[in-house]
Amino acid sequence: MTMTPYRPQTGRPHVVIVGAGFGGLFAAQKLAKANVDITLIDRTNHHLFQPLLYQVATGILSSGEIAPPTRQIFDNQPNVRVVKGDVTDINTGDQTVTSELGDTTTVWKYDHLMLAAGAGQSYFGNDHFAEFAPGMKTIDDALEIRARIIGAFERAELTDDPVERERLLTFVVVGAGPTGVELAGQLAELANRTLRSSFRSFNPHSVKVVLLDGAPQVLPPFGKRLGRNAQKTLEKLGVEVRLNSIVTDVDDRGVTFKNMNDDSVETIPSFCKIWSAGVAASPLGKMVAEQVDVEFDRAGRVVVNDDLSVGELDNVFVIGDMMAYKGLPGVAQVAIQGGQFVADNIAAEAEGRDKSERGQFEYFDKGSMATISRFSAVAKIDKIEFTGFIGWIMWLAVHLMFMVGFRNRLVSAFSWGLNVLTRNRWQLTATRQQLYARNAIDLLEELSEDKELPMAVRDTHRVKQITKKA
Repeated sequence: MTMTPYRPQTGRPHVVIVGAGFGGLFAAQKLAKANVDITLIDRTNHHLFQPLLYQVATGILSSGEIAPPTRQIFDNQPNVRVVKGDVTDINTGDQTVTSELGDTTTVWKYDHLMLAAGAGQSYFGNDHFAEFAPGMKTIDDALEIRARIIGAFERAELTDDPVERERLLTFVVVGAGPTGVELAGQLAELANRTLRSSFRSFNPHSVKVVLLDGAPQVLPPFGKRLGRNAQKTLEKLGVEVRLNSIVTDVDDRGVTFKNMNDDSVETIPSFCKIWSAGVAASPLGKMVAEQVDVEFDRAGRVVVNDDLSVGELDNVFVIGDMMAYKGLPGVAQVAIQGGQFVADNIAAEAEGRDKSERGQFEYFDKGSMATISRFSAVAKIDKIEFTGFIGWIMWLAVHLMFMVGFRNRLVSAFSWGLNVLTRNRWQLTATRQQLYARNAIDLLEELSEDKELPMAVRDTHRVKQITKKA
């Protein structure tokens, strides 16, 4: 059966944006007054403020504060249609995008296509590590990690075996980038401050947090001085930092790594392992790159032109974590500025400007920041570096500014204030479903083989097949 591609009947150019992250969201908002119709497709129903996922995982914020519903964001922008679904195919020849939600398949005809689907976790070819060490890319990931963290403490309360208790109270974070550093710092604060008097059979001060990374320093993009500062602050909190350490195996019992300084191999027994090292761009970029014969790097990022278009296609754009352009990092500001740049060009051309008049994308670096603990953060803006309390205040201001919605800013500021004034955290609820659902779905898929799977499992299976195919 041939499916007729859908496009709005207004006669205006149809812009299809894949991904409601920073790039896709800001691009769609930039086109609010443009003479175009927009279809925004995302596999979730929310815009995720991904840099704050670790705060959901450690009980400071709830998921609602960092993931407002996409439809509500665009309630008052009539030229945007929000669609939930997994994009399963892109045909640049026919100018169509195919999305699926449950048993419903829809084909969208576009005049302009913007790929802003972001990136997922990369295990550097060791995808089996994911069973035991979830990443930190989605709300589901954060809730699962929170359940694993709380589950470790609850099990430690019940065991009489000191060796097993030590394993349960050892948390290993792989990756010393911003996410890993922030997560390690919050784990230490959670144990030493929030839960310090919550258990009776052990002292939470005995918790061990280990931060592993193959790099020679913490926070490599921040420079040596800020890296040393961050490491010293983590160590004051009780975090054990192991650098030049390459993880070689992760299983139910712990993490094995190789020390690159002396080639020794060590295993750290641990119940809760968290992976924050490496990203892999959405496979949709590779899908398009292969159709137009352009290069993509090992992480799946597509090499783009100066106007962020792909190859000879002047109406297909790749932005944010999916693009490889002049070594720009995969951070929110690159996605935001890229999305707005492309949106400006589309809006101008909808009014009659020639495509030959497009300029070159120029990224304005607004700096990098990472918070380590209460009153302590590091920030780098151009050549100016900030640490400690000043860095922390700057981090708070910037993250509040880029949150979507007044309520989310207000509630988050209130939550952060309470976290400063009291040692309690009000978002530490954990359920068995959060703990087991991801691996249970994978197991059900394997056991079912060719049998008809439940819809939720079919959707999960479909996403995996797309990734493998790309």
